[in-house]
Amino acid sequence: MESFEPATGDGPQPPATAAREAEVRTAYEGMLQIRRLVNGPAGASVPAPWELRRMPRAVALVLEAAGIAPSAVDAQGRRTRTGYRVAPGTSGAATVEVTWLGPPGGGAAEAERERLTACAATLEPLGWSCLLYRGPRRRRFLEVEPPR
Repeated sequence: MESFEPATGDGPQPPATAAREAEVRTAYEGMLQIRRLVNGPAGASVPAPWELRRMPRAVALVLEAAGIAPSAVDAQGRRTRTGYRVAPGTSGAATVEVTWLGPPGGGAAEAERERLTACAATLEPLGWSCLLYRGPRRRRFLEVEPPR
């Protein structure tokens, strides 16, 4: 049996099946339960220690569970779907970058501010700090870090 991995936007498009939805829901509910157990009164509003050790995985799980579409790539590494991409941050080990990517000419750049703002609105209630920046070629990205 393979272990569940949330979609980061750098792999193939996850299957749109009831089984995948159930896996995502189970993983997300498990994350919230772990938070309640280890965080005490802070409950589900603070990331658990495992999330801090595997931040890209935790952030991708939250976004996928919220129904936000991940980007996808084919076997040659070409973008085939517009959506979020979660990757380790470039400004340090304790950050994650969320970008909004898609196939060339697919309109991802025009939608990135709105979509990344929606990603931040999903992550912040769960204790993540999110800052929207402009990066190379004036493309926006969301820097996500644990609460301080």
